[in-house]
Amino acid sequence: MLKSMNDKSAFNWQGKRVLLTGHTGFKGGWLALWLAKLGADVRGYALDPVTDPNMFTVARVGTVVDDVRGDIREYTRLEAAMRDFAPEAVFHLAAQPLVRLSYEDPVGTYETNVIGTARVLDSVRRTPSVRAVVCVTSDKCYENKEWAWGYRESDPLGGYDPYSSSKACEEIVTAAYRQSYFPVAALGKPGGHSTALATARAGNVIGGGDWAMDRLIPDLVRGFVVGEAVRIRRPHAIRPWQHVLEPLHGYIRLAEQLLAEKRDEAARFATAYNFGPSDDDTQPVAWIAEKICSLWGDGAKWILDADAGVHEAGYLKLDASRARADLGWTPQMRLGNAIEWIVEWARAWQAGSDMHAFTLAQIEAYEALLRK
Repeated sequence: MLKSMNDKSAFNWQGKRVLLTGHTGFKGGWLALWLAKLGADVRGYALDPVTDPNMFTVARVGTVVDDVRGDIREYTRLEAAMRDFAPEAVFHLAAQPLVRLSYEDPVGTYETNVIGTARVLDSVRRTPSVRAVVCVTSDKCYENKEWAWGYRESDPLGGYDPYSSSKACEEIVTAAYRQSYFPVAALGKPGGHSTALATARAGNVIGGGDWAMDRLIPDLVRGFVVGEAVRIRRPHAIRPWQHVLEPLHGYIRLAEQLLAEKRDEAARFATAYNFGPSDDDTQPVAWIAEKICSLWGDGAKWILDADAGVHEAGYLKLDASRARADLGWTPQMRLGNAIEWIVEWARAWQAGSDMHAFTLAQIEAYEALLRK
């Protein structure tokens, strides 16, 4: 059972049926392991992992979930997987998650992130058992003016590149489904509906088990493993970095509130939430690179890549005040500690350790932080 910092009681996930899209990905793999550890009965729906190695295989995520493979755009297969399982909660994480890839395949990015999300929500609409939906989008859904303060959930949506704009579109699609099919005012009312739908916008998520291309820490680890200097494109770009367990804790806390027995209480959480780090953990790329080089040792180093490539935002911060006020969620881990955990995870994998057990041990260590 997971306990928030200011809760006297813990929500009981034992036996709760959860459908998780994107369980073969980095964040999805961590979330699947955590939910299963909490006692949930988890069915995953996703494509095959796209990298080798990958979190799903290395941490043996398939041993604790009902593993269903499929594309979220395949409506018939997706709806059958959902209705047959009859979940109480749905976490939608499946996505095309990379900015640079979105420039190469913009149509595929929009099809997956926008139409795929509509397919998921339409399947929810036709599955009466669903009481809570957490649709995970991105901090990049905002119209980024690169100003010095964090974006709030009420700020305008936007997106310069195909990936970012697809996440803004995903927010708009989700809001339309909530207003049209899951209106907050009708939740739990006679003749109404029983589904509370929220979105979650997380910052730059980092952690062990991420092997995605064109991401800072996976690129660094890949280079360090083979003893090469790693090229970095934008050392002065600032992002809201956070360990993967930080936003996942937020997603779980949000789902717990959406699952409240008193549906009028659940209704007030059916909205958008930011999950980001403390302001002083919003650091430039070079700070991250230097820290991880120092911890890795063995002559690890980075060099400047003169080709900055396609446009990417130079500055981005989130304001997570709503999550703090409504959910009692606050960051538990400083950025330096998060990088230490990543290096420990990567070194353990490099040494041939049992990464299923190691990942669960890091989850347990994070839960211990929550109990303090």
